[in-house]
Amino acid sequence: MNLGYVRCASYTPEIKVADVNYNLGEIKKGIDKAKECAVHILSFPELCLTGYTAGDLFYQKTLLLSVKKAIIEIADFTKGKNLLVFIGAPIEKDSLVYNCSVAISDGVILGIVPKSYLPDYDAFNEKRYFSSGDDKISYVNLKEIESEGLIPFSRNIIFADGKNDWLKVGVEICEDLWTAVPPSLYHALNGARIIVNHSASPEFSGRCEVRRNLVKSHSEKAVCAYIYSNAGNGESTTDCVFSGHSMICENGEILNESQPFTSGLIYADIDLEILNYNRSKIFNQKFDIKEKEYFTVGFSLDIEDFASDRVYDKTPFIKKGEEEFLITAQASGLIKRITHVNANTVVLGLSGGLDSTLALIVAVKAMKMLNRPLKDILAITMPCFGTSLRTLDNSIALAKSYGVSLKKVDITKSVKRHLKDIGHSENLHDAAYENAQARERTQVLMDIANMCNGLVIGTGDLSELALGWATYNGDHMSMYAVNGSVPKTLVRHLVNYTANTNKGKLKAVLLDILDTPVSPELIPSEDKKIKQVTEDIVGPYILHDYFLYSMIKKGFSPKKIYYTAVNTFKGEFTDETILKWLKTFVRRFFNQQFKRSCMPDGVKVTEISLSPRTGYKMPSDAVSKLWLDELENL
Repeated sequence: MNLGYVRCASYTPEIKVADVNYNLGEIKKGIDKAKECAVHILSFPELCLTGYTAGDLFYQKTLLLSVKKAIIEIADFTKGKNLLVFIGAPIEKDSLVYNCSVAISDGVILGIVPKSYLPDYDAFNEKRYFSSGDDKISYVNLKEIESEGLIPFSRNIIFADGKNDWLKVGVEICEDLWTAVPPSLYHALNGARIIVNHSASPEFSGRCEVRRNLVKSHSEKAVCAYIYSNAGNGESTTDCVFSGHSMICENGEILNESQPFTSGLIYADIDLEILNYNRSKIFNQKFDIKEKEYFTVGFSLDIEDFASDRVYDKTPFIKKGEEEFLITAQASGLIKRITHVNANTVVLGLSGGLDSTLALIVAVKAMKMLNRPLKDILAITMPCFGTSLRTLDNSIALAKSYGVSLKKVDITKSVKRHLKDIGHSENLHDAAYENAQARERTQVLMDIANMCNGLVIGTGDLSELALGWATYNGDHMSMYAVNGSVPKTLVRHLVNYTANTNKGKLKAVLLDILDTPVSPELIPSEDKKIKQVTEDIVGPYILHDYFLYSMIKKGFSPKKIYYTAVNTFKGEFTDETILKWLKTFVRRFFNQQFKRSCMPDGVKVTEISLSPRTGYKMPSDAVSKLWLDELENL
C-alpha cells in the first residue's frame, strides 16, 4: 500500500577528475546502494562522470566520447532496477558542449536537460567551456557508439510517471537555483513535484548554512521536493574544496542531509500527497508569468506496494526557540483589544489548570508591555462541586506569585439553586449538571467585567476547540480568546518554558500545575481530589494534536493519519489505541463544528486556526461518514 510516498536519494561518489571509467564504477556502486535501500529516484552531482573541475579537458574528444560510452553503460546497468536516475555529464551537441543532466530508467536514456545559467565569476569559468541550454526541443543522437535513437534535449522537460499522476520530476543544475528566477519555478508551475539539482558548490566558511537556507526557502516557495546533490572531496583540486553537502527537502523542511566532507547515499521518503494538498490551495490561480512550452517524457516506476516507514514529529506545533515569540504574539493581540475597547481591567477565570495559567502568563506579558500595573488583571477562582484542593491552592498561589488582583467566588450555592429551579437532581451527574457549572462561571466573569469595565479573557485552547471539549456559551465564550490557536501540547510547553525561566514560588507553582492531571473538575471530587481526568475521557492530547495537524495542515486522509501515527508513536501507543482515539477525534471534530462557527475573536499565532474568520471553514452540519467509514475498513 502506497499512501503517496516515493523514496528519493542523492549519492556523492568518490570520483577522480577526468577518469571517466573510474567514475563510472563509482556511479554503479551508488546505483546498487540505492537499489538495496529501495530508492525510486536517484540523483548524482554535477558533471560527476568527468568531475566538475576538468577545465579545458572538456574540449577533448577523448573525454566526451568516454562520457557517451559511460552513459550507455549506465543505461544498461539500470535495467530491471525500478529506478529513475539522473547523472551529471558534459554532452556534445552540434559541436558545442553543454553541462547536462541525463535522465535514465530501466535501460532507456529518457532525456537530457542542459544547464540554463552558466556562472563566470570567482572560481567559476563555465562560459569558457559550455553553452547555455534553451527552451526549444531538439535531439541528441548517440549512434556514434551504438544505435540508441534520438534523445530529447531541452531545459523544459518534465519527466512524468505514466502510472502515478503526481510523480513528475524537473531538473535544474547548480547555478540555476541561485538566479533571480530559477528554472525550477517554471517546472513547478508546469506540474513538477520533485526538482533534481546537480551541483558542484565549493565550500568555505558559512556556505553550508547559506546553501541550506536557499534550498529550504526555494522548496517552500515552489511547493516541491528538492533533491540537492553536491560534488564531494574528489573534486577538491587546485584552489577549491568540495564537501559533498547534499540535501533532500520537502516544502521547506529538510528531511535528510549529508554531513560536510562525507560521501555516499542519503535518502528520504517524499510525501507527494502533502505537496499536492498544498498546491491545490496555493497554485489555484493563474500566475502572470511568461508562458513556456514544456515537453513531457514518460517513465514508469513500480511504487504501488512501497510502504514508507517515515516518522513525523510527535509534537508538530512545538517549535523550539519560539516560546517568547509566541507569548509575545498572544500578548500583542490582547493589547490591541484592550486599547481598542479602553478596558480598565483584564478578567479571567483562574482554575489552577494549564489553559488559564497560560492565559494569565499572556495577560501579565501584555500589562508589562503596556506599562500598566499587574493589579489591573483580575483573576477569579470559582470553586464548585469538583474543585480539588490542589487546583484551588495553585490558582491562589499563582495569582499571588504574579501580584495580580484575586477574587474568590464560590459558585456552589448558585449552581445548586439553579439546578433546583430547573428541576434537576444534584445526584444526576449528566451534561446539564456539568454545564450548569461552566455557564455559571462564565456569567460571573461577564458580570464582574461589566462592573469594572473589564475584558473577559477566554482560556480555552485549540485542542479543546477541535474536540468541542467546551460548554457552549460557557467556557466556550469570552470577549477575547488568547489561546484559541494554541493546542494543548503547546500550552504545556509554554507553561513549562515559563517555569524554567523563573524561580522561587512562581516556578514551584507552575511546576505543580504542569504535574496536575488535566481535568474540567465538574464531577464531585472524593476527599477534594481530582476525580475527572480529561485524557481518560477523550484521549491523549498528544495524539489529538497530531491528528489535528495531520488533517488540517497536511491534508492527510484518516487512513494515512492512522498509518503515520502507528509509525510515529511506535512503542508509545498500541495500534488499537491509536485507532480508537482517531475515531473519537474524527467524530467529535465534525459533530462539534457548530461551536467553532461562533467562537470569539482570538489571535492566530500557530499554523492552524479553527476560527471561521481566519482559519478552517466547514459547515456546522457536515457529515463525518466518509471519514469514519475509511477507518472502519482498515
